[in-house]
Amino acid sequence: MTTGTTTTADETPLFGPESQFRAFFDDPRWAPAMIRATVLEAAHPQIGAALADNSTFVAHPWRRLRNTFLSMRRMFDADPAVREREAARLNRLHARMSGSDSRGRPYDAMDRATRAWVVATLFESAVTMCRLSGQPLDQDTMERMYAEYRAYLAALDGDAGELPEDLNDFWRYFDRVVEDELENTEAARVILYRLFDHLPAPALLGGAPTLWAAGRAVVGPLLGAITVASLPESYRRKAGLPEMPGASTLMQGAYLAAGLTRFLPAGWFDAETVIEVLSLSPDSDDPRARTVTALHARMKQASALLRLLSPLSAETAPDPAPAPSGEARRPAEEFFREVLDQTGDGHLDWPDLAAMARELATRLDLDEPEETRLYDAFAAWWRELQAALDTDGDGRISVEEYTAAVPTLAGPALIRVAEVLFDATDKDGSGTIDAEEYRALFRTAFHRDLTTTDGTYGRSAFVGDFLAFMSGRRTNTPYDPLLADA
Repeated sequence: MTTGTTTTADETPLFGPESQFRAFFDDPRWAPAMIRATVLEAAHPQIGAALADNSTFVAHPWRRLRNTFLSMRRMFDADPAVREREAARLNRLHARMSGSDSRGRPYDAMDRATRAWVVATLFESAVTMCRLSGQPLDQDTMERMYAEYRAYLAALDGDAGELPEDLNDFWRYFDRVVEDELENTEAARVILYRLFDHLPAPALLGGAPTLWAAGRAVVGPLLGAITVASLPESYRRKAGLPEMPGASTLMQGAYLAAGLTRFLPAGWFDAETVIEVLSLSPDSDDPRARTVTALHARMKQASALLRLLSPLSAETAPDPAPAPSGEARRPAEEFFREVLDQTGDGHLDWPDLAAMARELATRLDLDEPEETRLYDAFAAWWRELQAALDTDGDGRISVEEYTAAVPTLAGPALIRVAEVLFDATDKDGSGTIDAEEYRALFRTAFHRDLTTTDGTYGRSAFVGDFLAFMSGRRTNTPYDPLLADA
């Protein structure tokens, strides 16, 4: 695969630790800039339709953030083999995403012009975040960074021809797409007006819903207002996005405050560490879990005090007590919402199971043959579920259809899913999974030691545990953080 030029005229590497992109990688300003870029992506009709049909960003935003972060890090790795492997994985993922939007217009996630727009929004938002924070990039730096993003596109598509070669031409291209192609899509509206209001807590704060809801009620509308104010004026006007009074000043202040981090010691902020800690469960055996557990206890105390001082609406129930046993069962509706409905649209259909396969393939970093076997197993499971539960024949399964049947989901197809996962985890083909292989399966979800006395995990035990989770709906299993985390 052609990955584009790897150095500029002055031999500055386009990838690796010396690249301009990596200089921004741990920059806190990326938080609002990435939200802005995501809205501009979602406003493109093709991307918006693909997100609405396939993405898990509504139900599992933190997981989506973690996966996006990991992918971007791989795509800008200094090792060409790492970049090429990740590009191949992304291309396989996108090749499975096509369909039609609500107006019958086709979309294809492999459309080259559309993929170029995704890269364009990332570059333009990086430039904008620097300008809004009072640190505008000079022309040479912008040229260097633009070359990096074109090389990124070349790594995906084989060339970067869909983006103008000259930076001055890029700005004309960007303005034209904003003016002529972007719309007020459903996906963009969800990000701006629904996601922030209903953002689920990350694993770290999962046990303190009252505290999380209180913070979200304040921060959510502010993030929405900041994002709207930072969007191109022509798009705000065309989409009819209301701008809150004082939002421009608030937006400028937020970016300026984030920009002040340049005065802090180098290396004080590590985005990867922050994301990993947010994903840790308090009962994890990760070495950092002791600190997280103590912090979690303090947060629960603060949450309880907050409820006493200022009770919130009925949406925020009291913080739940820990489950007394690993055998506790989820109500069917909760299991449907947290595990099966991966896209958060209130129904179970193929994109939900495809999202499960995608998540597992990403966590395991599967090669193409293993990934194909996993997708095929999930596709067979979907056909099995549809035949058993889709009573009205509309091609999807509602929560009512699911709960009315009270199904036993452990059919032959689901068993095949478990067996494919076992084979992918059993790297040495020994017929058992050792502790190291077991951790690798869930390395970004949790860190727990095996409970087996000999430190191995056999095929039947693995399959049995997976089926117990997927059909018995037991809580407090190792699979909860994998498929049920936000």
